[in-house]
Amino acid sequence: MDSRTQPSLEPPGLPPGAASDVVEETVRLEGRTVRLLRPRDGDAVLDELLAEDDPDEDRLPFWAELWPSGTALANAIASRSLVGRRVLDLGCGLGLVGVTAAMAGARVLAVDRSPEAIRFTAVNASRNGVRLQTAVAAFEEPESLLVEGRWDLVLAADVLYEQRNVPVLVWLLPRLVAADGEVWLADPGRSMLDRFLAAVDATGWRRERVAADPDTVAIHRLRPAVPDRGR
Repeated sequence: MDSRTQPSLEPPGLPPGAASDVVEETVRLEGRTVRLLRPRDGDAVLDELLAEDDPDEDRLPFWAELWPSGTALANAIASRSLVGRRVLDLGCGLGLVGVTAAMAGARVLAVDRSPEAIRFTAVNASRNGVRLQTAVAAFEEPESLLVEGRWDLVLAADVLYEQRNVPVLVWLLPRLVAADGEVWLADPGRSMLDRFLAAVDATGWRRERVAADPDTVAIHRLRPAVPDRGR
């Protein structure tokens, strides 16, 4: 994996203010190259939010940075064929994972709680010549996701950053994945990971560690329990 940045002109569709001052980051993955726009200064985006009369903590600009877990997960799927598969990118941020899945042939829905992240994802998909669907959705308010049916592959990068996410995701993921589908979850060693994996084990799901990179990001493959055919 390789990542390089260069200045970029503001394209249409981006949020106003500090978020519209962007640079282009070139991410070289396993057999693919993805070009992403991101805010030049994430701190400026945060300062702008905090200056509002009643800032919404759900809009904190975690999305404004390209995190190692997202890069590792994108790299893990970049060389795979996902042609025709329905893929859900949970917490899409700037869109790297969802764009990579779309480049691999998947039909992608990319979701994030941040409307700003969704706008960046849509712009970044267009810049890379792929189409995907986007929606604003939070883990704890997943109704719009559940009505979409079950997915062949759910991708999630660095989603265990808060304790409250553990029980929510343990409940939600089985309701999003098809019986023969799987979840690929990338994590950089968050303190909540062990608790999450223990809860997954308690549900009977199968799991394996499929990849890790030098930055200690681990990718866990989770699959629904095999039905007991004898019952």
